[in-house]
Amino acid sequence: MSAPLRQRKSWKALETHYLEINSRHLREFFAEDPQRGERMRRDAEGIYLDYSKNRVTDETLSLLIQLANESGLALHRDAMFSGEHINVSEDRAVLHVALRMPKGTPLVVDGVDVVEQVHTVLDQMTDFANRVRSGEWKGHTGKAIKNVVNIGIGGSDLGPVMAYEALRYYSRRDLTFRFVSNVDSTDFVEAVRDLSADETLFIISSKTFGTLETLTNARSARDWLIQQLGDASAVSKHFVAVSTNEEKVSAFGIDTANMFGFWDWVGGRYSMDSAIGLSTMLAVGPEGFYEMLEGFHAMDVHFQTAPFEENLPVLMGLLAVWNRDFLGCQTVGVMPYEQYLKRLPAYLQQLTMESNGKHVSLDGTSIDYQTGAIYWGEPGTNGQHSFYQLIHQGTTIVPVDLIGFAKSLNPLGEHHDILSSNVFAQAQALAFGKTEEEVRAEGTPEHVIPHRVMEGNRPTNVLLCEILTPRLLGALIALYEHSVFTQGTIWGVDSFDQWGVELGKVLSVQIIPELESSSEPEPSHDSSTNSLITLYRALKRKEDNRGDQ
Repeated sequence: MSAPLRQRKSWKALETHYLEINSRHLREFFAEDPQRGERMRRDAEGIYLDYSKNRVTDETLSLLIQLANESGLALHRDAMFSGEHINVSEDRAVLHVALRMPKGTPLVVDGVDVVEQVHTVLDQMTDFANRVRSGEWKGHTGKAIKNVVNIGIGGSDLGPVMAYEALRYYSRRDLTFRFVSNVDSTDFVEAVRDLSADETLFIISSKTFGTLETLTNARSARDWLIQQLGDASAVSKHFVAVSTNEEKVSAFGIDTANMFGFWDWVGGRYSMDSAIGLSTMLAVGPEGFYEMLEGFHAMDVHFQTAPFEENLPVLMGLLAVWNRDFLGCQTVGVMPYEQYLKRLPAYLQQLTMESNGKHVSLDGTSIDYQTGAIYWGEPGTNGQHSFYQLIHQGTTIVPVDLIGFAKSLNPLGEHHDILSSNVFAQAQALAFGKTEEEVRAEGTPEHVIPHRVMEGNRPTNVLLCEILTPRLLGALIALYEHSVFTQGTIWGVDSFDQWGVELGKVLSVQIIPELESSSEPEPSHDSSTNSLITLYRALKRKEDNRGDQ
């Protein structure tokens, strides 16, 4: 077992090294090494990573790779791919990588060939998708399906909605797709407001078929359908489930022949390429879905086989550790310069923050260093007219991932060159800034000069690709998945549980009866929560009284 993180030889060397280079500027690094931009670039599976504008030297990278080796990254990686129970707090394997392994690849875990199971479900999904897309599947009144509504939350929503938006160019335009996740009734009401029940299919995505928000929305969807069609038996023609709980699925009214399973070794935030992606397959077809799986798998193989010095997920993960623990950066901005990727930052937010937002190590010991950063972002160029001011001149250093494409799926005049120029310009401006001398040389009045100086030295990764395809999307998501894994391994945390999410669920279930009570029982919480519950009841009664008038 390796020593605690801060006691490792490579970590101590990095602490010393940081003191030696912290005062140095990216301008110096580039001036001293004219080939830096070409040397510090790697590519894999259609993704070109330029990491030259990070505040690192060759020695930094060498020490970070030593840290990866000292942390047992290769061993942990191989343990994941072989199906060992690396999710220690839940005693589970972590096998999202099995979801995209080719048919016939043997992987026996706990006595079961998991890849064979995966492809059984993929075949079931393919058959169903083909029947819906061809019009063979008919609703209760004999009409074909024109609308698909995915009901889930967390990974059961963020993955499908991100993938649909990302691959909308490849989707069937005669099918309408909607996504409902929030238990706020507005989310459901607005999603179905203009839909006809006899042409609508609901996908209820809940592993246990017991998630409060998802089941609340599902029951409202069932009521909406029955109210329009007047027959409870219609549910079996308009609802399918992505779940493992046959009993609850059947009790809801869904034919279990239309239940698509997955496994406890698939975490929600790693599940978009499982049956949770059924809506994605319906949108882009089985061929497009399998192409996406190929991209996932190709990046998996790269992560497994490439030397750390050339390994994109490893390099991105190590740079993230450097920025978080040595440069003290608390957040990371993800800025895709591709409108179809507008939901990618939200997806990566869950992937990274739910995985590595942990305060104890694998053995339950409290840690004394920083772990997961806050991920956020917006598509370019919108963000440039919103929050880039702080990134350029604020007192908080925000490393940024800029994701660009050489070709647009919708070429239109000069649009794409203008868009892409901003990828390179923003990376350049963030790295080099503008000095006082440069501002003065432009004839700027003296009293304005301080306001126009930009110190630069702000880290960026530029990820440049040719064009957005299903395969590229799979490779891109797998790149971030394995970067998260690399970070979690260095920090020694369990990147695959999420107990912090569970606490809020438990407390909300306790509070619901107190909000619904008409007998005014005294809530037994802290004074703030008690006061808020009492105020809520009063406001609720006031609204009810006004409605009765």
